[in-house]
Amino acid sequence: MTSKILLQMEHIHKQFPGVYALKDAHLELLPGEVHAILGENGAGKSTLIKVLGGIYAKDKGEIRIEEEPVSIDSVEDARAAGVSIIHQELVLVPYLSVAENIFLGREPKTKAGFLDRKRMEEDTKKALDEFGLKIAPTTFVADLNIANQQLVEIVKAISFSAKIVVMDEPTSSLADKEVEVLFESIRQLTRRGIGIIYISHRMSELAKIADRVTVMRDGEYVGTRIVKETTTDELIAMMVGRSLTNYYVRTFNDCKETVLTVENLSNAFVKDVNFTLKKGEILGFAGLIGAGRSETMRAIFGVDRIREGKVILNGKEIQGKRTEEIMEAGIGLVPEDRRGEGIFPEMPVRFNTTIKVLRSFIRGIRVNAKKEEEIFEEYTARLSVKTPDGLTPIRSLSGGNQQKVIVGSWLATHPQVIILDEPTRGIDVGAKSEIYSIMNSLVKEGVSIIMVSSDLPEVLNMSDRIAVMCGGRITAILDRTEASQEKIMQNAVQY
Repeated sequence: MTSKILLQMEHIHKQFPGVYALKDAHLELLPGEVHAILGENGAGKSTLIKVLGGIYAKDKGEIRIEEEPVSIDSVEDARAAGVSIIHQELVLVPYLSVAENIFLGREPKTKAGFLDRKRMEEDTKKALDEFGLKIAPTTFVADLNIANQQLVEIVKAISFSAKIVVMDEPTSSLADKEVEVLFESIRQLTRRGIGIIYISHRMSELAKIADRVTVMRDGEYVGTRIVKETTTDELIAMMVGRSLTNYYVRTFNDCKETVLTVENLSNAFVKDVNFTLKKGEILGFAGLIGAGRSETMRAIFGVDRIREGKVILNGKEIQGKRTEEIMEAGIGLVPEDRRGEGIFPEMPVRFNTTIKVLRSFIRGIRVNAKKEEEIFEEYTARLSVKTPDGLTPIRSLSGGNQQKVIVGSWLATHPQVIILDEPTRGIDVGAKSEIYSIMNSLVKEGVSIIMVSSDLPEVLNMSDRIAVMCGGRITAILDRTEASQEKIMQNAVQY
């Protein structure tokens, strides 16, 4: 790593109506450096990189690239300056191919002026091969899982010959194998002198990939540390302004009564899945991407068709029923793709909180607005949702608060079983601790939880038992007293 400074952002201010998103923010990046930015949701991380990427215009401050002042007023300006950003929310076009997405807006042409599809697909294959991705360039993005869509976004961003690449939560949908592929690609980029700005809520990743880390809080610069010379506890204290004790909040119950039984469940994605869920238990599901965890949950919830097997809730078979009937029977599902499947982004927080219990306050064309408001207030208060009011669009809330709204909307249905698919994906450490506390309160009340997670420390610390999947099958069910990362991974790669 050289001493030359690749990027300097100094005294950056950005104000929205009534809110200071950035106040005197700073960031420095060296060539070949991976510089992480940490902070809770709302700390200003995304706003800072949107200023760098030309999405927002700064109110004050200076940006220098390779020690020369630059004016970045648009995305085109940012790309011309060598900045490429991979945003947390995917922006691929689902029904275009991988190659068409990567070259969208800059498609190669033949000498006759026609689209050079052969060259486009050959160049895409080379880029995918660098990442070790076995994806055909002609594959439609809609046919890829979230993890591979994320990797395609990364390939697309890097294809712009950038000097600076910003990665906003790049591993949020990836399991360990895919994360290592990403990290090796990052190392290849840094060896070429490319600087990486890396935003993540996964503290465990910093020691593996980052050189330095800058912490932000409430839109302000808190400090920069060399990763090898700091600790997780110090960084968390800088992020939240206090020490965070009892991060994983869990009281383990003596779970005996069986609530849910799954017998020999099979469909196009999974085969012979068998497990039980007990009252007041958290049953974790671990495994690599593509192991069949989410597919199992979708089948139980009636989203995907079951070919064989039984799903029994409190002694009654529910397989083959419509999702609405399964909801009424007492099962809820918080999906992995929070923005795409869990919320109505443009609708108010109140609407998103009460959407699943419309029948409780709507009769014909009459709406009991008082009852609706009572439901909204009860669950936003119970889950400590931070929102200006019920009419605020949910897209304006932080990821952690959006997740709490989704959980609250299910609690309003009084479920017996809640399935949480990647419940803390893309949310900060403070919000994670709150989600864990909510989960613990629910199981103490007798609610049963199935938690799908790619975060092994989360699975190990929050689960009573852990079901490990590989190749569409459950390969082991481990009690918390015997489970370890090594045992989970041994069973996750059996086939």
